[in-house]
Amino acid sequence: MNTVAIIQARMGSTRLPGKVLLDLGGATVLARVVRRLERSQQVAKVVVATTSLPADDEIVTECERLQVPSFRGSEGDVLDRYYQAARLYSTDAVVRITSDCPVIDPTLVDQTIRVFKDKRADYASNVLPRIYPRGLDTEVFTFAALERAWREAREPHDREHVTPYLYEHPEAFRLASVSGDVNYSQYRWTVDTPGDLSLLRALYSRFNNRDDFHWQDVIALMEREPELADLNSHVLQKSLRED
Repeated sequence: MNTVAIIQARMGSTRLPGKVLLDLGGATVLARVVRRLERSQQVAKVVVATTSLPADDEIVTECERLQVPSFRGSEGDVLDRYYQAARLYSTDAVVRITSDCPVIDPTLVDQTIRVFKDKRADYASNVLPRIYPRGLDTEVFTFAALERAWREAREPHDREHVTPYLYEHPEAFRLASVSGDVNYSQYRWTVDTPGDLSLLRALYSRFNNRDDFHWQDVIALMEREPELADLNSHVLQKSLRED
C-alpha cells in the first residue's frame, strides 16, 4: 500500500499570515512538520500541497530547500488539491496533515495508519472524538474514498476542509477512530495566532530546539510547568482547521 502524507500549506492564513514559514527555534514551522513526519515508519512519501497563487512561491522554495516534493492546486477547493496531488503520486492511502502542527507525532501517525489498515477502514482519525491535544490531528483515508468525495461533495465546507464528507456520511464509508486513556484535549499545540507561536517557541526551547521529542514529553513538560498553557489559553479554536 502506497501511503502518502500530504501536508496542506499556504501563506494566506487569516489570523497569522505566513505562519508556516515563521521561525520556530531555527527552522520554519513547515520544516518542523516535514521533518517530524519523515520519522513515520508507515508513510512512504511526504508531499506538501500548496496553491497556485504567487504568494505561495515561497512555500515551493522552502520545499526545494527541504528536498520534499510539492504540488500546486486550488486555493479554495482543498478537496480538489488533495485529490489531484494523491492521483499524481499514485496514492493508495492518504494521510492528511495541516502545516501548522509542528508537534505532529510520528508514533501517533503510525498508530492511526495501523488502525486504518487493521479495521480495513475508508477513513480513520484520532480526532473523532478528540482526546489528544490540538496539533496532533491525523486523518487517513483511501484514495477511493477521496475520489468519491471529490466527485460527490458539493457543499463549500466539504470542498474547503477535505474530509467532512467522509465522516459525516457513516452510511457510505467505514469509519475508525484512534483514542487514548486520558483526555488531553485541553491542550493546544497548533500555530494559528501569535499566542500559539509563543507557546510552540517555548516548548521547542525546552527541548533545545530539537524536533525529535514525543508528544508525551510535551505533556510531562506542561504538567511540570502549567503556566505554559497560559500563553495561548485565550485562543478560540476555529470550527474547522485551515492550511
